[in-house]
Amino acid sequence: MADPLPPGDPTQLREIEKKRPFRPSPVQVQWLLVVGFLSIGYALYLRYLAIEYSPVALACDGGLPTMLCKTRLMITYLFKNDVFGLAALIIAVLHVIRPSVVTLTAGLVAAGFGIVLYNIGLSGVAIALMILGFARPAPATA
Repeated sequence: MADPLPPGDPTQLREIEKKRPFRPSPVQVQWLLVVGFLSIGYALYLRYLAIEYSPVALACDGGLPTMLCKTRLMITYLFKNDVFGLAALIIAVLHVIRPSVVTLTAGLVAAGFGIVLYNIGLSGVAIALMILGFARPAPATA
């Protein structure tokens, strides 16, 4: 819930409202926690039980046509080409320009996947930019 505005001139109140930093509500914070834990958990599952687990790797490299092998192939292609880190960085820049819960959620998912799946450098910079987004003023609502 937003802090109450001090009594005074309506134009000054609008200026104060414009300068308030971006702060997610408690419900939005809970949403971000759930999404963050789920994305990092799924990334850990893919890394340790699909990509690095030898029996699965040998079966998939041998041509086993399962959904896990197709997912493993796609995820491997994406992290070899730094897609998670680049996506997290682009979304984080958008979040710094205009902070919102949507960009914060998408950036959190992309950065979580990037950190777990070997795109640490770009994802780390993206997380730092998303933290800087909290210092920006919240978008004005009509």
